[in-house]
Amino acid sequence: MQELGNAINESLSDSDRIAAAIGEIKRAGYDVFLVLEATIGFNKRDESAEEDSEGEVETEQPAAKPRFESTGKIKLTSQDHKFLKALKIAIDEEQR
Repeated sequence: MQELGNAINESLSDSDRIAAAIGEIKRAGYDVFLVLEATIGFNKRDESAEEDSEGEVETEQPAAKPRFESTGKIKLTSQDHKFLKALKIAIDEEQR
């Protein structure tokens, strides 16, 4: 994982295009603060998954859908309601 992080950092540091863009921003009188976030996930391959005669990998059935239950109440502002509506997320009128 560390090696992958170092490789990503090096590729960004060595990029002429990124350096040019940052230089242009600095010449315009701005300080530059660049933060990039990368999420890298790892899953160990299941050794029991073997290829069949047609070259297809056997897969497990998807897990049952998780069920979420409310543990409390929250207060939503009008901005919260507008945001949720824009995302097409419905909320119970009782919870308002």
